[in-house]
Amino acid sequence: MDRDLVEQAQRGDREAFGILARTHGDRLIAIAQRILRDVGRAEDAVQQTLVIAWRELPGLRDPDRFDAWLQRLLVHASYAEARRSRTWSANVRVLPSEGPAGPDEATALDNRDLLERGFRRLPPDQRAMLVFTHYLGLSPTEIAERLGIPVGTANSRLHYAHRAMRAAIEADERALPVAGGRLG
Repeated sequence: MDRDLVEQAQRGDREAFGILARTHGDRLIAIAQRILRDVGRAEDAVQQTLVIAWRELPGLRDPDRFDAWLQRLLVHASYAEARRSRTWSANVRVLPSEGPAGPDEATALDNRDLLERGFRRLPPDQRAMLVFTHYLGLSPTEIAERLGIPVGTANSRLHYAHRAMRAAIEADERALPVAGGRLG
């Protein structure tokens, strides 16, 4: 179905492109929000992605690769959005987790908060690697395809993203006892 819609949109069919945008929009918002950590900026990145996609769609050689191509555009738009607005908001939003909550919800919430704080410390390119790996479940080979980079580069970026995340969490945990520790 997507292939037919993509081909129609490539020929200038706005209605077909609108269907594609609605079909992929929620997933794009979820990815951008996880990269940018801000709903408004995520919406801006998705809008920019869709504008670029409409403009460059006639040049897409393989309509079957539309999803990967769209995600690559989104990552680049998210990077641009992050550069435009370097200020980090102080509000912390806990995104709903998928699946049932564990038996100890207080510990799960504490862990999620610790991960959120660590994730916010990472630059957008490292967040994107972790989103592709842990949210979308993509392998380094699939990430490399989507971003148009060599597999070795994807592996390296993923390694450094995990290392930076670990360091951010450890730094946060060291700071907690100084600030009075955790409740509980």
